[in-house]
Amino acid sequence: MDFLPAQLEEYVVAHTKEEASVLKELNRETYAKILMPRMLAGHLQGAAIKMFSQMIKPKHVLEIGTYTGYSAICWAEGLQNEGMIHTIDINDELEEMILKYFKKAGFENKIKLHIGNALHIIPQIDAKFDLVYIDADKENYSNYYDLVFDKVKKGGFIIADNVLWSGKVIEPLAPNDKDTKAILEYNKKVLNDTRVENVLLPIRDGLMVAIKK
Repeated sequence: MDFLPAQLEEYVVAHTKEEASVLKELNRETYAKILMPRMLAGHLQGAAIKMFSQMIKPKHVLEIGTYTGYSAICWAEGLQNEGMIHTIDINDELEEMILKYFKKAGFENKIKLHIGNALHIIPQIDAKFDLVYIDADKENYSNYYDLVFDKVKKGGFIIADNVLWSGKVIEPLAPNDKDTKAILEYNKKVLNDTRVENVLLPIRDGLMVAIKK
């Protein structure tokens, strides 16, 4: 994910508003206790997410892939007063930690955590979303996109993380690399979808931003 030279990356982070204390604490605990901590959004991407949310001012957000809750807290920063985030994760072992930090951030009444298979849970959520954030199992990115599309308002956003996949998207595709194949298919799917306009932003591991026409 480290596409920029280290010194330039340090400069970018140093000139981005410092992360909130609760996010720093969540970052530390994730790296200390949880497997694969690089899955955490982190300071720069979290700041971008927070900025997007403050610009869009969503009322209803769907996040597919909670991990330890960092990005959900960032999305919550721009919510309207009556807004709500539905966030889904399949790992029930993280539930206690996630809910602890939602409460510490003051968003326990703004973020609803769903534990289970997102493909089963999404159809059960009765809401029209201003924004959907996809950051879960890569093989299902295109399935998630299709499943949420009609639930997104006109002018709403679908944003997917990891669409550069550590640079593997421009490398020769290994026959058994299902994740990279799925990311390549997702990026092409969004680009060719005439119902949206899109831009791929090289923030951290890549964010594909699509707005529904």
